[in-house]
Amino acid sequence: MQTLANRRIGIMLPLGFASGLPLALTSGTLQAWLTVAGFDLKTIGIFTLVGLPYALKFLWAPLMDRVVPPWLGRRRGWMLMMQLGVALGLAAMAVTGPGDRPEILGMLALVVAFFSASLDIVFDAYRTDLLLRPERGFGAAVWVNGYRCALLLASAGALLLADHIGWRHTYLLLSALMATGVLTILVSPEPHEPAAAPASLAEAVGGPLKELFARPGVLGLLALIVLYKVGDAVAASLQTAFLIGGMGFSVSEVGYVKGLGLVATLIGALAGGVAMAKLGMVRSLLLFGVLQAVSNLGFMWLAWMGKSYAALTTSILVENVTGGMGTAAFVALIMSLCDHRYTATQFALLSSLEALGRVFSGRPSATLVELVGWTQFFFWSFLIALPGIWLVWALRAQLHQEAGRDAQTRVGSADL
Repeated sequence: MQTLANRRIGIMLPLGFASGLPLALTSGTLQAWLTVAGFDLKTIGIFTLVGLPYALKFLWAPLMDRVVPPWLGRRRGWMLMMQLGVALGLAAMAVTGPGDRPEILGMLALVVAFFSASLDIVFDAYRTDLLLRPERGFGAAVWVNGYRCALLLASAGALLLADHIGWRHTYLLLSALMATGVLTILVSPEPHEPAAAPASLAEAVGGPLKELFARPGVLGLLALIVLYKVGDAVAASLQTAFLIGGMGFSVSEVGYVKGLGLVATLIGALAGGVAMAKLGMVRSLLLFGVLQAVSNLGFMWLAWMGKSYAALTTSILVENVTGGMGTAAFVALIMSLCDHRYTATQFALLSSLEALGRVFSGRPSATLVELVGWTQFFFWSFLIALPGIWLVWALRAQLHQEAGRDAQTRVGSADL
């Protein structure tokens, strides 16, 4: 554990926080705002398409691999610009609000999602370049802690704040908090051995794809990336609308209970990172994937029980623990698949594939709820998670090979 206590690991927490904050404010919290404003479920389902940039970010990731800003280097320079863009976009959302023309708010949310997805591109590349291979599991767990803290603040915290100061002031306050992340970027260390930028934009576009698709069995790996967290994404796609509109809990009640999940999330993510050091990546992916799938049944139980505070609390806590563990293992998986020459593009491509389930599940999920009801909907989300778990088992030998493929380990680097 001594090797895990260094500046590289420490910086993961605040950067993970900056990554997670805008996601909640353009998804679940925005759902709550629209629900309270009286919009129907189908309209709210359409708003889930705001997350489309997270699925398409690989399209402009090569530009961020190739172009080096004139300040703070290839990674931190982009981080600074995108961070400021997110903060200004959230402030614009606060000033606009749903009103009589929710499409304007939707367009602003789309712009915020674009800046946020771009920020994730360079954050992911920076994290992969910075962390040594032995640090990746624990570093990913620390990142998930910061990420989940931001999600809880921007969901549970935002719901509580909105009840007291209103939605506009809540978004303004959180946009100001996002701006403080600039300081973190300024004090973040540079990678010990930064890889050179691609020589041309053509290389930045074609090189990552050529390297990735030259690997044997790549289609199976891509299918795993798509399917591993799709059940989790389906269950979460309308979770806030389910708790407030479907179960009748108040905004404050949902906010308080989600806030209780903070400690569970921190413990789950850190426990997952430590467990990965002992279990290895493949066994961790299997175990955490099963736990993620089972956690969806907790919301099925809640829908069956009715308005039960005990069932609500249990479901949220279990979802937070297992979600943190699964995300830590999944991030470590993606990092193990990236070539350091093309980190931004390859990480963006792989994480964009994972985001497909989160982005496109909202509208079909709303239709499924109308057809079968909330109880059966969450059971279906459990079934949808099973193919991803099976793929981990089927590809276990290949995953072991990929984990040992990274020749740029930099094990001998000194701690920063």
